[in-house]
Amino acid sequence: MDTLLDLRAIQEILPHRHPFLLVDKIVELVPRERIVGVKQVTIGEPYFQGHFPGAPVMPGVLIIEALAQVGAILALREFADRADKLPLFTGIKEARFRQPVIPGDTLILEVTALRTGSRVQRMRGEARVEGRGVCAEAEITSVVADRAAMK
Repeated sequence: MDTLLDLRAIQEILPHRHPFLLVDKIVELVPRERIVGVKQVTIGEPYFQGHFPGAPVMPGVLIIEALAQVGAILALREFADRADKLPLFTGIKEARFRQPVIPGDTLILEVTALRTGSRVQRMRGEARVEGRGVCAEAEITSVVADRAAMK
């Protein structure tokens, strides 16, 4: 998989930072339609300390968040003033968790746009563990808000 956007390019688009940035690179991109990101899941992730000691599992809500971040990259690329914007969840529908994600897994995050607008975005996301298949899926709705309005 060729890298289209590396971590530095992702940070120029997303407002998220470590430890909450949950996408390492973008490997496929069709503007306004579809995007595929990758997250290398490592034992060093801070949530593994307590979820669960001796049997680390990536929390499902963070898998959905990783999908949302990949979707936010797809949406925010369309805004020239993206540094002034924040992507905010407004809904999660039909979320399903099929198998655990553990340290050492490569998480493939595929997001397809269902509705893109100047403010509201609706996308369908599917997370797969490389070599094992689908681990989570959901429909995600978000708004792109003005950062100044959040203060």
